[in-house]
Amino acid sequence: MSPSDRTPNDDAHPERRRPRAFRVDGPDVVVEPGAEQRHFKRPHQTVIVTEPEEPTEPIGAVPAPVAGARGGLWRKLLFGALGGLVSLAVGLSIDGLIRELWARAEWLGWLGLALAGVALAALIAIIAREVAGFARLARIDRLRRKVATAILGDDEKAARGLVGELATLYADRAETARGRAALRGHAREVIEGTDLLKLAERELLLPLDETARRLVLDAAKRVSVVTAISPRAAVDILYVLYENIRLLRRLADLYGGRPGTLGFLSLAGRVVTHLGVTGGMALGDTLVQQLVGQGLAAKLSARLGEGVVNGLLTARLGLAALDVVRPMPWTAVPPPKLRDMMGEITKMPSTD
Repeated sequence: MSPSDRTPNDDAHPERRRPRAFRVDGPDVVVEPGAEQRHFKRPHQTVIVTEPEEPTEPIGAVPAPVAGARGGLWRKLLFGALGGLVSLAVGLSIDGLIRELWARAEWLGWLGLALAGVALAALIAIIAREVAGFARLARIDRLRRKVATAILGDDEKAARGLVGELATLYADRAETARGRAALRGHAREVIEGTDLLKLAERELLLPLDETARRLVLDAAKRVSVVTAISPRAAVDILYVLYENIRLLRRLADLYGGRPGTLGFLSLAGRVVTHLGVTGGMALGDTLVQQLVGQGLAAKLSARLGEGVVNGLLTARLGLAALDVVRPMPWTAVPPPKLRDMMGEITKMPSTD
């Protein structure tokens, strides 16, 4: 139907009404819920009909499981069953060995039984240590997530509880004694949750952050020197691996997340993942400009330059580990930067 063919009765049918402009807050505008009033004619009035909204999933709701989740369950069952079979095989082998020892001589049977008891006790101790290590790492992760949430929501009640947990975590650390005393004296004066957590970060974590920065810098310097004078590439690789493992363990111990062997492997995997998320091990143009700017191309041999680069890579790994093992995100205290360490790692004696 063309505009010239329309009749006055078309105003009674909103679905056939011509488009026109109007103000939502105008005096001749009426808002009615539902679609049942659509065909009632109201002269000199504009009727806005609101349609019911579709129900949406609330924020924070648990998403429905995806179809691929079944595969993970079957893999867990597979590895669990295989682990059970291996455990049974080992147990039967030990049982058979002890029976044979008893058959040969009674004292051999007692000796075998005693050794089996010692091995079982050691296994229980190792398992307990690994579980405790995982628990410590999980505590650090939980604190970091809760602190980030409290800072984002400026939750004063949650902030006070988290400050208490942090003070308890470092209650036996001499370097935090002054900070804990200052925190107790000023905590009641702070009413904002974000400000309270920033105060706790400055008082409790700043001494640990300074120690962590020194650990990273010392490890980077050692790697730089050793790989520069080492005659073999294999020695370089082994020493860099040893120094990086040692650095990760010392940083985790410093912040209270002392892991066991399996916990350390999990921590190392998370640090590598964090490196990938935050830019990887690539040093980029900043390093090249810094090296050229300091004239190292003219001062250093190729071997010594390789040592400097290895030291900077170690520092990069250490800085990434700080983000993982630290119980609070960097808020009140600025995080150490690689560019700030370059000058100390690449500092060369004067040639004059």
